[in-house]
Amino acid sequence: MGCVMSSDWRSKVIIRQGDITEARVDAIVNAANNDLKLGGGVAGAIRAKGGPSIQEECDRLGPVPIGEAAITGAGNLPARYVIHAASMRLGGRTTEPSLREATRNSLLRAKEKGLETIAFPAIGTGIAGFPLDRCAEIMGAEVRDHLKGETSLKRVEFVLFDGPSLYIFQHAFQKIPD
Repeated sequence: MGCVMSSDWRSKVIIRQGDITEARVDAIVNAANNDLKLGGGVAGAIRAKGGPSIQEECDRLGPVPIGEAAITGAGNLPARYVIHAASMRLGGRTTEPSLREATRNSLLRAKEKGLETIAFPAIGTGIAGFPLDRCAEIMGAEVRDHLKGETSLKRVEFVLFDGPSLYIFQHAFQKIPD
């Protein structure tokens, strides 16, 4: 897989509503805690549909520093990998710096593996309480910066659980400067 530089980053981004555990991509991203314990929300859905092998791999890799990202197999999911973006401590809150770093490190894990497609949820906006609009701005800027550099990624999806989240992400992305 060669690395391609492109200034046309928006053409590689898809924002859609759906279930991230069903995304047909090389890797899906899990909104993780730094202990890599698959609890509720996105992580719980990944655990339920992906099977026990994902948590078993997480147990071998964790804990990781907040803001870091670890990669595991995807068990029974259609994706090949799960990238665990550790934006918070277990029972804690996601912060702007931890979200920025966890997004950046998730993209780096994908590049290191030579992956071409990745799907993100709205990291930190569930139990971790991070504002959805600010999440979209931060994650969008990190994806833009990554896609403008050398990367193997050809498609980045944001898979939002409901209509209001989809709307907020679509509008936030329109405002991200090129």
